This record gives sequence, C-alpha cells and structure tokens, in this order.
Amino acid sequence: MMRKTNKRLFCVCMQTSQNILITKANGEQELFNSEKLFRSLVRSGTEKETAEGIVEEIASNLAEGDQTRDIYHRAFARLKNIKNHMAARYSVKHALLELGPSGYPFEDFLKEIYIALGYTAKTRVIAQGRCVEHELDVVAMRGNERIGAEVKFHNSSAVKSDLKVALYVQARFEDIAAQSGAQTENDFTNKFLITNTKFTKQVEAYAACVGLQLISWDYPAQGNLRELIEQTGVHPISCLTTISKLTKRRLMDQGVVLCRQVREHMDVIDSLGLSPQSVARLFQEIDALC
Repeated sequence: MMRKTNKRLFCVCMQTSQNILITKANGEQELFNSEKLFRSLVRSGTEKETAEGIVEEIASNLAEGDQTRDIYHRAFARLKNIKNHMAARYSVKHALLELGPSGYPFEDFLKEIYIALGYTAKTRVIAQGRCVEHELDVVAMRGNERIGAEVKFHNSSAVKSDLKVALYVQARFEDIAAQSGAQTENDFTNKFLITNTKFTKQVEAYAACVGLQLISWDYPAQGNLRELIEQTGVHPISCLTTISKLTKRRLMDQGVVLCRQVREHMDVIDSLGLSPQSVARLFQEIDALC
C-alpha cells in the first residue's frame, strides 16, 4: 500500500525536480517533467494520490543525467508492487517495442485496432501499381472509406522514422494510385504511414505537404497511437507482467498479439507448460486489464 502523500512535499518535489536534466533514449537531454510522469501514471489507472507518491519518490532521488528508461523502470516497479494490470497499462509504449523483430506482430496489432474501430481489416495485402506490385502492411475498410497503411516498426525508442521512409512510402502510394483507374479497390481515400516510435520534423512537414497521414505514439495531437489504444482498449500481449518474454514470444509466434486473445487460444496456453498458479495469475491480470 502506497503511503499517504504529503501534498506540500509533493509540490516542492515537483518544483525542484523541474531543473534537473535527464537523458532520453536518443542521447538528447531535456528537463525532467514531473507533471508528464504524473499524467502517464494516472492514464494507466493509478489513483492520483498513489501517482503523486510515485512521482515524489522518483523526483526526490533524481540525479543529473539520469536515463529516461531508468525513470520508467522505477515507476514500473512501483506500480507492479501495487497492481500488475496498472503496470501493464503503464508499459504499453515500451511493450510495443517488443512486437518484433519482424514487425509482423505490430502490423497484426494495428489491424486489431482498426477492427475494434469498426473497420474490416487485413494485413500484408498485395496491390498492383502501374509499374510493380506492392505489399501493403494494413488495409482497412468501413463504408466508403478505404485506408492503406504502411507500417514502420522499430525495436528501440531512440530510432525515428525519417524522410527517406516517407519518400518511399509516398512513391508506393503514387504508383498504386496510377493504376487505380483500372482497379478501384486500390483507390485509397486515406493513406497512412504508422510507426511505433516517432517521426522526424522533416517527415511531419513533408507528409503535410503531400497529404500523407501520420500516426506515431504521440502524433498527431488527436488520434495518435496512445489515444487509439486507450479508446479501443486493445492492449498488446507484450505488456503483460505475469509471463516471461519467451512465453510472450511463443504466443506471438502462434498469432496471439492481444491480451484478450489469450482465452481464445487455450491450446497454446496448455502447450506452454505453465503451472496452474501461473495461468491463474495470467488470467487475473488479463481480466483486470481488458
């Protein structure tokens, strides 16, 4: 149980910690933002008083140059000691980095988000261009809306999708559009480039110019990946805290990418050799999360 937070002490920690530089995954430094940490904890379902206590504890032990990943791990550990499902929600951004190494699980995860939004969706769809065939990572349809999405997966938050990625994606869509007069199913109403990390500013400027829509963890301000996950309640299996990375990998190899899909694949669970106690803890976390 998190001890009751002294409000005055919390405010002091919030103020003094604002002047401490921390190091991001890409090596850049920024001022520690205690309010940002507080908001992310509350979004994970943490009660405000508990979130204040975690922020106070982290802020009071913060040192110049601390890594953002270390701050995340400290907060994650505190949440896991309280409730596994809150730690799971808090870890979603980092859990997306584990939907690799091929990136196929991330594509399948995005397909499930579109399905939850009311679309019919498929992954790895062949579309004929004027010059060559292209494999589109995700295609989603709802009414007259037809979305084509190219997906760029990274297994490190330090890596951003850069301009050359946007250029080749736009070129692929232009080739497909040139052929769409003969094949109207390739006439996309919306063209997307989606990544699990971030885009460079050049990409954002170029995409706005050519009409290519972008989705990353926190871009655009509305309709970003974080918001879509919160809106649909679709959580990747990689965010679960009660099973090992190896077990998650084996489940993903069998096509299980969502927490809520686990119950639909009891044959896979049985084949993993988990103890009854481990299975019970797993389902308890899933029920609280989903």
